[in-house]
Amino acid sequence: MSEHKDFLRVIVEEDLKENKYQEVITRFPPEPNGFPHIGHAKSICINFGIARDYNGFCNLRMDDTNPTTEDTKYVEALKDAVEWLGFEYKDEVKYTSDYFPKIYEYAVELIKMGKAYVDSITEEQMKEFRGTVTQAGKRSEFASRTIEENLDLFERMKNGEFKDGEHVLRAKIDMSASNMKMRDPLLYRIRHAHHFRTQNQWCIYPMYDFAHCLSDYIEGVTHSICTLEFENNRDIYDWVLNELNLTPPRPYQHEFARLGINYTVMSKRKLLELVNGNYVSGWDDPRMPTIAGLKRRGYTKDSIINFCDQIGIAKANSMVDVSQLEFCIRDDLNTKAPRVMCVLDPIKVTITNYEGSEDIEASYYPHDVPKEGSRKIPFSNVVYIEREDFSENPVKGYNRLTPNQAVRLRHAYIITCEEIIKDENGKIIEIKALYNPNSKSGNDTSGIKVKSAIQWVDANNCKKIEVRLYDRLYKNEAPEGLEDLNPNSLSIIKDALIEPAVITDKVDERFQFERQGYFYADPIDYSDEIPVFNKIVGLKDSWAKKTKTQEKPKEEIEKKQEVVKKEIVHGEAQAMTSEQHALFTMYTSELELNNEVSNILARDENLSFFFEEGLLLINSPVTLANIVANDIAKELKEKDVDELKFSATEIAELVKMIDEETISTKIAKQVFEEMVKTGETPSKIVKEKGLVQISNPEILIPIIDEVIEKNPENVEKYKDGNQKLFGFFVGQVIKATQGKANPKIVNELVTKQLNS
Repeated sequence: MSEHKDFLRVIVEEDLKENKYQEVITRFPPEPNGFPHIGHAKSICINFGIARDYNGFCNLRMDDTNPTTEDTKYVEALKDAVEWLGFEYKDEVKYTSDYFPKIYEYAVELIKMGKAYVDSITEEQMKEFRGTVTQAGKRSEFASRTIEENLDLFERMKNGEFKDGEHVLRAKIDMSASNMKMRDPLLYRIRHAHHFRTQNQWCIYPMYDFAHCLSDYIEGVTHSICTLEFENNRDIYDWVLNELNLTPPRPYQHEFARLGINYTVMSKRKLLELVNGNYVSGWDDPRMPTIAGLKRRGYTKDSIINFCDQIGIAKANSMVDVSQLEFCIRDDLNTKAPRVMCVLDPIKVTITNYEGSEDIEASYYPHDVPKEGSRKIPFSNVVYIEREDFSENPVKGYNRLTPNQAVRLRHAYIITCEEIIKDENGKIIEIKALYNPNSKSGNDTSGIKVKSAIQWVDANNCKKIEVRLYDRLYKNEAPEGLEDLNPNSLSIIKDALIEPAVITDKVDERFQFERQGYFYADPIDYSDEIPVFNKIVGLKDSWAKKTKTQEKPKEEIEKKQEVVKKEIVHGEAQAMTSEQHALFTMYTSELELNNEVSNILARDENLSFFFEEGLLLINSPVTLANIVANDIAKELKEKDVDELKFSATEIAELVKMIDEETISTKIAKQVFEEMVKTGETPSKIVKEKGLVQISNPEILIPIIDEVIEKNPENVEKYKDGNQKLFGFFVGQVIKATQGKANPKIVNELVTKQLNS
């Protein structure tokens, strides 16, 4: 264990020092309603890592209290993620449903103590009675039921006598509590649904806040570690355990910041939308941030664990650059992956003065001399090179093969262009070349100086493969919806050529295709007939700006990474003030904002002020909050509020245009950028630049038809069952309209036109 400790390990050590616990027991408690993603990997590393570091153990427990969304396939995916990352859980997988009988008994005990009651008001009334941050709530008339009445109703709820929503069991705490989570929270709700484990045994299911703390206690958990969004729920956690007077020791909850990565969504709802809408091929699509997707793409467990270690553990939410994850896989594969040659866009080269054939010995690790490993590369008078490695009319600084410039074939000989052969359309189909017999790599006596070496494959022995080039799934740094999908996130090359040594029976093998990037044999689609390779990551960050910083030696980059790591780990965790707590509760409970956005707004006085000023002008809290927490927050990183060229009035106007579908959310970003620069109103910008969203089918259908007409092969593949191409057609239409097309209407029309 590192000598540098994060705040969670400091807490654990203090508890052990004070003999609060004899053994450290943690748990990883996901809900089995989706595949785990990279954010779960962070939680896995924290919970299992702390247990390992202090000679304790960690339970893997499924929080299966919502039967309508859970499934065995998600349980298996969660188990696989934990095991693949190299962690071991104690005994068998545990389930909250294992404890349903005991949790029910605890609920009955609270009723007998007068600490819980059956309420029968509607959901709307419950929300109305909750009160506000400044106004206390009130209990319904049913809170005065006797203990006997409550016990009878609760048992009848369990027996299935009532419909969904007819009754709930609530804790009787304090309807004037400043933490609105404590205003008589729900403990049980009726749900007539088939549970994947308990079948139809139960008609009532405990709420997370009630089941979680009791499951922890039943398992003897000492440190219940969860993400920051559950900070306000800690009061309920403590209340339940304290009121039941449970025998010590009892667990305590501690929160850390959840993982946020740019160009990525990790909302299960949004990930499920991608899967169900066929925008991706499944939960394990290599573009997905799921562990299954990263695993299939070719990420190693070491790279993910190193990433989680680098970003550290803090208590203030922040956004991590996805390039840091990409750095970790490059760094891991740099010395591990054998280097081979592959040609993605082949052009034929005939060496007219070469006869016969030979095998050229070449190292898999040419830059790592002590490392063993080599192969024989077949060589003859016909080879294929990359089309971009020849230029008939080269620009200044072009260092590869030209009519007047020689080049070395990697590991082999120097060649010069003799003749260019083109087809009837003027496309180059073959190059006639000469080789110098004295220029063989490693034994060159020719005296010829060349500026570069290019990859190649032998025409008689190369193997045809399918290469899938993956890019980021979203094109925007802070994606919000389907309109932000990157239409170029997947390119498939069917006729790439590779040297024969790469085609082996070995599984789980990664290669560096020289000058192309790191690739992985797809574990599902790879076959002897069609070898399929997935691009894991490029050799450098193609998204980053080319600055001098990027050209620094590896040692300097690693040093910088270490500095970042230490800053994150040692950053003092700042808990919310009581005022921030109140705002957070209001945003999540009353305005129904998500926890991450609420946390950002509540902790920043300028942002919360801007948001509430906007709310006075337009009642659209979710759209307004997203703009304030993302776009305006970025501006206020470098400016003071009084330096902004717009006010809450203009932002409210922008939100109104989005809600009325005058403009799309994508166009709204463009409008916002113009507001930042010029201070003009949104309506004026939209009018002058002609940015009104196109929703008229009469305009969109001809554009859709043109896209379909231009892509007959993709249409055929789509109709043959390749549903993931649907996103391609939508993206092309959005692109053709420069982002003005209404995504919702486009989705409907594309579906109609493709199936007509």
